[in-house]
Amino acid sequence: MISSFELKDRLLTLTVFRALLNDPVIASLCSYLEAPSPGGYAAFVSALYYANGGDISEHIRQICEDSENVYVKTIGRGQTPPPHLCEALSEELKTMQAICDLTMDTLREPLSYDGFLPSFAHTEMDIEERYLYRVSHIGKYGYGIYAKNKMFYVDEQGSIVPVNNPDRTELSDLVDYERERQIIIDNTKALLEGKPAANILLTGDAGSGKSSTVKAVANALWSEGLRIIEVRKDQLRSIQRILDELSDNPLKFILFIDDLSFLKDDDNFNALKAVLEGSVTAKSKNVVIYATSNRHHIIKEKFSDREGDDIHRNDTIQELISLSERFGIHITFSKPNKDTFLHIVTHLAQENGIDMPTEELHALAEKFALARGGRSARLARQFIDGLLSRSE
Repeated sequence: MISSFELKDRLLTLTVFRALLNDPVIASLCSYLEAPSPGGYAAFVSALYYANGGDISEHIRQICEDSENVYVKTIGRGQTPPPHLCEALSEELKTMQAICDLTMDTLREPLSYDGFLPSFAHTEMDIEERYLYRVSHIGKYGYGIYAKNKMFYVDEQGSIVPVNNPDRTELSDLVDYERERQIIIDNTKALLEGKPAANILLTGDAGSGKSSTVKAVANALWSEGLRIIEVRKDQLRSIQRILDELSDNPLKFILFIDDLSFLKDDDNFNALKAVLEGSVTAKSKNVVIYATSNRHHIIKEKFSDREGDDIHRNDTIQELISLSERFGIHITFSKPNKDTFLHIVTHLAQENGIDMPTEELHALAEKFALARGGRSARLARQFIDGLLSRSE
């Protein structure tokens, strides 16, 4: 049994989990143990309330499992940690267990105070057992920011940042395009299984569900160790650095580029082409690139490129389509015909509890689509949303 006095020193000598000293709950606990006072106790409980509503055991479990420390990184690289690192981890997990076992009564023992002090929750759990289980399945759980987030983006500084409100589209939300969707699912599962997986280019009309499909696949497979990182077109020159950063990560990643298109002499064109060719480094085994485009060949061609001001115009045209050919899989999402469009509308209406005669529903949907110049899965969703808004 670790006493409160000993716990203070053990916390201050953390090495593997040293970054946890910056956690607000741990920091306030250290301050309280250093100089126990009613105010210090209240500050600790306040930090715990803010963190997760007041469960000390759950908080310790969470911060240990999310910790991006040297031990878990070593395991993530597929290496065996040295004995001294394993010994340090074992001792520090005992320290974490001691915090996990804290109760209001034990923490208040040093105080001679009869007034009200807030309580907090405590759950029986074996921190070491849970932590080592997570580490042994690190390819599914990950660590650091990747442990509890599904979707990410690259910010203006080039850092990978979690998406606070990720797209929640599920495969069950999507209608038709089963063949196209299955190709993406099968390729992504190959990535997760450590088999060769291809980069995928998804082309087709706007609103046909290309982006939604990629995000739905990411949502479906994230518990298997899949994460998705969205990269804007103007950030493509950062992809090689991102690949280097992810190369030792035990998880699998989709780098997602939405609505991809270039002008002929765009520097980003050559940056992405180099990555797809693998001309700088070997192809990453844990990352694939999925890109969507409303253009079949991605490059915005000028009429002059085809007609006459280039002696080697055939070579020029080949260069224009070369990028799309460097994706191992090319999937086309065709614009839905009338029957497909109405099938999507019917499915969405049923999913959302819209009770309307089929003929009336279809007539209104067709009128909606024709007024907007065509049919698409996106327009079907907008039509259903419009019906729902009017019924509220």
